[in-house]
Amino acid sequence: MTWSDIEHFLPQDLLRATLVGRIADPEHEGAPCVVVVRDGKVIDITHVASTVSGLLEHDDLARFLRMQTGRHEWQLKQVVENTLAQQKDAVRFIAPCDLQVIKACGVTFVGSMLERVIEEKAAGDPLKADQIRSSISEIVGTAIQKVRPGSPEAARVKDFLQSNGLWSQYLEVGIGPDAEVFTKAPVLSSVGSGEEIGILRKSEWNNPEPELVLAVDSQGRVKGATLGNDVNLRDIEGRSALLLGKAKDNNGSCAMGPFIRVLDDHFTIEDARALEISLSIRGEDGYLLEGSSSLSEISRDLLDLVRQTIGHHHQYPDGVMLFTGTLFAPTDDRGAKGQGFTHKLGDRVSISTPALGALINTVRHSEALPPWTFGIRQLMHSLQQRGLF
Repeated sequence: MTWSDIEHFLPQDLLRATLVGRIADPEHEGAPCVVVVRDGKVIDITHVASTVSGLLEHDDLARFLRMQTGRHEWQLKQVVENTLAQQKDAVRFIAPCDLQVIKACGVTFVGSMLERVIEEKAAGDPLKADQIRSSISEIVGTAIQKVRPGSPEAARVKDFLQSNGLWSQYLEVGIGPDAEVFTKAPVLSSVGSGEEIGILRKSEWNNPEPELVLAVDSQGRVKGATLGNDVNLRDIEGRSALLLGKAKDNNGSCAMGPFIRVLDDHFTIEDARALEISLSIRGEDGYLLEGSSSLSEISRDLLDLVRQTIGHHHQYPDGVMLFTGTLFAPTDDRGAKGQGFTHKLGDRVSISTPALGALINTVRHSEALPPWTFGIRQLMHSLQQRGLF
């Protein structure tokens, strides 16, 4: 492991960034602790904030974090090394959220919206996708590239596409008035940077989905942001949108991290709107795929996605981690011509942006990953045992 690996993991402006996270502490049988990253150290503040969910409720969060001292501290460099090497007997970072509900918005970029239409028309068959892509992308893309969702112009585009037999449920949520918002994964099930992510054994067409994830408190206020991988099984969702749960929610299929960067004077919602998120996939066979996603191309504003998720119509007393969608839907053939991209076991997936660091995971079968066992009951028991409840 090199220093460049550690630098990639961390935000480039580390000294200015207000970072909240969680670590697994082997002294407490791997129980999670809430930490703040400051001055080259990882500082345990679980004694003043037993959960990240509760911590994010503070009105002036950045100021509150600056005032805290820790009961335990570790060198940041060492914790990052432990995390990347997945040293289970050492302090390492885990997913930075806990009690928040994990929600996701889909079809928020035109590029990925067209790929969802193609999945649907191909009924999950990658062999058919290439032909369908070439036949509909030009007309649909030209029609909707700059349409504002829910606008009168969008309604006219809908009428046009329906008359040409090209309308889809994915176009409905892509340019219609209502965003797609679904539950991505159970509370506490997310894996963090350095850990393994999972795809089902039977899936033959799948991909990562690099996304910005907003940390939203119980009042609907965006308190920070992190990176996420909304791992997706394209063949399963393509067969039917009603299989979304099976396509999206499996062991290791939701990754977030490495930290939540708190909004402050140095990182604002405007900065989040302008992020460029990079994706790198390296296979054990030497395969390399790289791409990027610009938040400036999102069809719906970030705060509109938050409003459609939480408000008078739906409350989340422990807050929300909200995936905001992806532009990236890899279509280049990895194997046989016309079959597009799909994961192979051992793929190393890196999702990064200078302001947030890097979310790095290795692909395995969901069925082969360690069972998820640490849920809400176990968290409450752990906090009680440590006198933190």
